[in-house]
Amino acid sequence: MKLVLVVAAALFDSDGRVLIAQRPPGKALAGLWEFPGGKVDPGETPERALIRELAEELGIEVEEACLAPLTFASHTYPDFHLLMPLYVCRRWRGFVRATEAQALKWVRARDLRDYPMPPADAPLIPPLIDLLS
Repeated sequence: MKLVLVVAAALFDSDGRVLIAQRPPGKALAGLWEFPGGKVDPGETPERALIRELAEELGIEVEEACLAPLTFASHTYPDFHLLMPLYVCRRWRGFVRATEAQALKWVRARDLRDYPMPPADAPLIPPLIDLLS
């Protein structure tokens, strides 16, 4: 089975809310909410991939030192196995904006379960809630 490495960020604003993005129509799992991020390219570290993805998806600049690993998800889908490290980020340059026509929402970690997410993202919620309690 193919292993797919993706990386995600829990971006926290000054009010302690976390950013989630809705997968746009036409993509797999369209309509579900997820943490920003994406695939790690060959030869790329997870941190560099996340910095690139956050710039592409949200128009923000993140320093590697501002990414703190928190947890990871490991989930088998029908066609591949997904491994996804989740980093916490509280500092960036620029203003978060949807550059790929995706909906964005800032939510309290305790409210994340109110948003339908891909199966791989759900196990990431408890560590985020613990982080803020």
